[in-house]
Amino acid sequence: MRNALFIAVADLRLSLRQRETLLWVFLMPAVFFYFIGSITGGSKIRGEGERRDPLVLEVGPDAGFLEPELERRLEAAGYELAHGTAPATVEDAEAAGDAGRGPWLRVPAGFTDAVLAGERPTVTLLRREASLMGDYDRFRAGRAVYETVADLVATAADGRAPSPAAFAELRELPRSLAVVARPAGKRRTIPSGFEQTVPGTMVMFTLIVLLTRDVVATIVERREGLLRRLASSPMRRGEIVLGKWAGSLALGIVQLAVAMAIGTFAFGMDWGPDLPMVALVLVAWASFVASLGLVLGSLLDVEGQAVAVGVLSANVLAALGGCWWPIEVAPGWMQHLQPWLPTGWAMAALHDLVSFQSGPASAIGPVVTMFAGALVLGAVGARRFRFH
Repeated sequence: MRNALFIAVADLRLSLRQRETLLWVFLMPAVFFYFIGSITGGSKIRGEGERRDPLVLEVGPDAGFLEPELERRLEAAGYELAHGTAPATVEDAEAAGDAGRGPWLRVPAGFTDAVLAGERPTVTLLRREASLMGDYDRFRAGRAVYETVADLVATAADGRAPSPAAFAELRELPRSLAVVARPAGKRRTIPSGFEQTVPGTMVMFTLIVLLTRDVVATIVERREGLLRRLASSPMRRGEIVLGKWAGSLALGIVQLAVAMAIGTFAFGMDWGPDLPMVALVLVAWASFVASLGLVLGSLLDVEGQAVAVGVLSANVLAALGGCWWPIEVAPGWMQHLQPWLPTGWAMAALHDLVSFQSGPASAIGPVVTMFAGALVLGAVGARRFRFH
């Protein structure tokens, strides 16, 4: 074990001295977190399963008492409101570097007076069409406007003059019919924004780094005779193979730990109440990928092959396994395929723990599967490991 530990530490030190490794371990995950998380909504989970999404509200002068009523309904729809100035177009916001603050809702000047006069003032919603939350924003904002108008009609139907007091009285009236919707168990909201992007990027980048950098390193060491030197040393074959596998595992754990820290402190990622189980899932995933890299390093002989196979397989598995987008929004055939993919095991476990908060037991199956896969692939890799 001492020899295996020596090889693992030496490989990890060598990896962390290379600029390419530092780029893909420390910088690129943060870049992907920012851009993909911002595009897909950037939503955060707050409180007991309550989702709060940002909405910038521009209120024109003399908007009147209907505007606070509209704000109340927007907050009830799950928005965290911030008052500001909406851009003329989303393109203007992007040009000014302000695209991350959207969506925006513009309430025109004289809003209440225009409504009471029978006119049709325009409430404008600006949103990024590329966002997965775009249609949801339109639905929630439209619902808030329609509810405000409906309550206005209800006050007029009772013969009362529309006023803040009339709206307050309407809210106090008992409802003869109420619809109560709640999840049958834990929260099942489809993850989006950083909640989807941070775990998905971590799973994908572990694949990319361990299936390219480590496999290429094994091929180079074999070609330059470094592995033959190890084979001629007093170290046993099993110690050498274990040391190589452990070094790859250590690099994966370092990468995942750094990504978790960046996601937590830079992007407000909340890992839920079962952090130890989340860590175990990530260790199981790194173990599986390290074993897969051991197999590929024994089968491939050219660096270009290793890079091509590593990048292609990582991207295909990430796309089909739910790393790029929530698997719930993917076509049915992809949803049926995900449980059979290693990326699907990792993402399902992470979402059960973090997004759905289903408890530690929900991740036992994927963890056992990944560790079992790591053992099987590790045995194959050890048997096929070549020194020349």
